[in-house]
Amino acid sequence: MTLGNLFPALFETIASFEYASVNFIVAILIWAMVYPMMVGVDFASLKHIGDRPKGLILTIVVNWLVKPFTMAVLGVLFFKYLFAGLISPEDAESYIAGLILLGAAPCTAMVFVWSQMTKGDATYTLVQVSVNDVIMIFAFAPIVAFLLGITNIVVPWQTLILSVGLYVVIPLFAGAVTRHFLTGSNLSSKAEGRVDQFTAKVKPFSIIGLLATVVLLFGFQGQIILEQPLLIALIAIPLILQSYGIFALAYGAAWAWRIPFNVAAPCALIGTSNFFELAVAVAISLFGLNSGAALATVVGVLVEVPVMLSLVAFANRTRGFFSGSEK
Repeated sequence: MTLGNLFPALFETIASFEYASVNFIVAILIWAMVYPMMVGVDFASLKHIGDRPKGLILTIVVNWLVKPFTMAVLGVLFFKYLFAGLISPEDAESYIAGLILLGAAPCTAMVFVWSQMTKGDATYTLVQVSVNDVIMIFAFAPIVAFLLGITNIVVPWQTLILSVGLYVVIPLFAGAVTRHFLTGSNLSSKAEGRVDQFTAKVKPFSIIGLLATVVLLFGFQGQIILEQPLLIALIAIPLILQSYGIFALAYGAAWAWRIPFNVAAPCALIGTSNFFELAVAVAISLFGLNSGAALATVVGVLVEVPVMLSLVAFANRTRGFFSGSEK
C-alpha cells in the first residue's frame, strides 16, 4: 500500500504493459507461481481414477457442483444486502466477481501440503488434483461466465477463455512436458526423486511470484485500503464463512459415507482451499489490476492460510472418528 502511494508512476508504468486485457508483468509472475505446481501433477495417476471412487466423487461434487454456487450466493447476500449501506453498488459487483473467481477455482499445489500435514494418502491426493485440473480446463470458464451473468456482471468470453488458456492450459502443458523430460516412461522412485529435486529448485520462483503479485495488487489498491480500513474485513467475512461451511459439508459427508481419514481429510481440504493464483490472474485480465475483483482475490490469499491451518488442526484432532473403510 505504501509503495503505491510513494511510487504511483512506477505502478502506472507496470499497468501500461498490457495487450488484449493481459498484463505482461503479471502474466510472468503468475506463470512463475503456477508452473512449479503443474510439474508436480502426474496425469499417469488418472489410471487409478476408478480406485476407491467415493473420495473422488465427493471431491468433484463439492468442487464443481456446490462450491462455486455457494460462494456466489454468499457474495450476493453480503455485498448486495447485508453490506449494502457500506459499499457502493459498483464496488459490490466487483467484489462479488472476485469471490466468484475464487469459488470456481479449486486448489492444486497447496493441497499436497494440507494432505501431508494430515498424513493423507499422497497417491490418492494426486489423483484428485489431476482430475480437478482436467475438469478445470473445460468447466472453469463456463461456470464463471454463468455465475457472473446471473449477478448481472458483463463478462467478455474472449478474455475469459484467453485467461484459462494462459494460466491453466499453457502451464499445465509445460509442466507435463517437463515432467516427461525428467521421468520419461520411468515410474521408479528415482524418477520421482528427480521431479522432486526439480520442483524444489524452482519452488522459490513460485513464492517470489506470489509475493510480487500481492505487492503489485496492494500497490494499486493502497489508497482505497487506507481510506476504507474495514474493507478487507468485509471481504474476508464471506470468504471465511465459505471456507468453514464447505469443509463442514465435505468432511461430514466423508464421515457419513465411511471414507477413510487419509482420503477424507485431503478431500475436504481440497474443497475448502482455492487455486488463488488462477483467480488473481483472471481477475486482473477481466477487470484490471486496480479492480475490486483483483483485491478480493488477494484477500482470499491472506485469509486462506490461517483458515486452512485451523482446519488441518481440527482434522487431525478428529482423526479417531473415521473408523470405517471405503467399499
